[in-house]
Amino acid sequence: MSGGSGGSGVGGPGGVHRVVVLALDGVHPFELGIPRRIFGAADGRYEIRTCSVDGGPVRTDADFLITVEHGPEALAEADTVVIPPVDEYPPNGTVLPDPDPVAAALAHIPPGTRIMSICTGAFVLAAAGLLDGRRATTHWVLADRFRQLFPQVKLDPDVLFVEDGDILTSAGAGAGVDVCLHVVRQDFGAEVANQVARRCVVPPWREGGQAQYIEQPVPEASVAGTAATREWALDHLDLPLTLAELADHAQMSLRTFARRFRDEAGMSPGRWLTQQRVARARHLLESSDLPVDRIAGEVGFATAASLRQHLHAAIGVSPLAYRRTFQATR
Repeated sequence: MSGGSGGSGVGGPGGVHRVVVLALDGVHPFELGIPRRIFGAADGRYEIRTCSVDGGPVRTDADFLITVEHGPEALAEADTVVIPPVDEYPPNGTVLPDPDPVAAALAHIPPGTRIMSICTGAFVLAAAGLLDGRRATTHWVLADRFRQLFPQVKLDPDVLFVEDGDILTSAGAGAGVDVCLHVVRQDFGAEVANQVARRCVVPPWREGGQAQYIEQPVPEASVAGTAATREWALDHLDLPLTLAELADHAQMSLRTFARRFRDEAGMSPGRWLTQQRVARARHLLESSDLPVDRIAGEVGFATAASLRQHLHAAIGVSPLAYRRTFQATR
């Protein structure tokens, strides 16, 4: 994930934040519904509208059409605009929607409006020139094709989402949930985002990036993996776990364990442990009043200074600043 500035939690009548979803021909129905499902679970803090480039029915990538109640003029009143994905992009071509109607629709968006894309929606934003010179992401399968078409965009295919100023782009399918929850967390705090996540039965955030989902050679069924050791490590984060201890628990050599761990988790054991410790520390900072040095010990950092260093490297804030932000509504 990548930090940056986000939109405000207020806007529209009565302080309600208005989200407008632009449905384009070839839209994926699952991702089209993500903004309504996530933002709609925030107890009326968001108003969600769906529009098309002409107000007419929209072809999906399934065997049905959808009808919408709004035309592109709805984009002019948006605080946040979401572009869901459209038809997949074959290796030697694209299936971009007709660019002229799309450009005309996007022209309704006022400057400074927060814009989000899910999966191949980044292709639409890039084709419109909105990602020039910015960092962005899309589905890892399409990274090479994206780079060929839009070399001026700083693509990062290893993350679940990227925030660059007022534009956020996310990876495929489920990453749309991640980026929408991130926006709720920015707008209204972690307590609201966590409540939304529970209602939708999804994790409040997922550590790591797309690397953990990229297709890797599957280990032979007779060979033990590292999942049980990862589970064991999560139950013992307060201990100073070493690579040797992890490999011993998995009953593997150091080299074999490190290789298989990376294949399965998409990162080294050391980096994974640090991410899990930071995630546990964030949870304790939100949900408890434990002193920072006590939290550091609970999650396996040797000192409070070490926790501060790792938390700042991960999300750019100190433990006390994080606690002030996310306990404000407790």
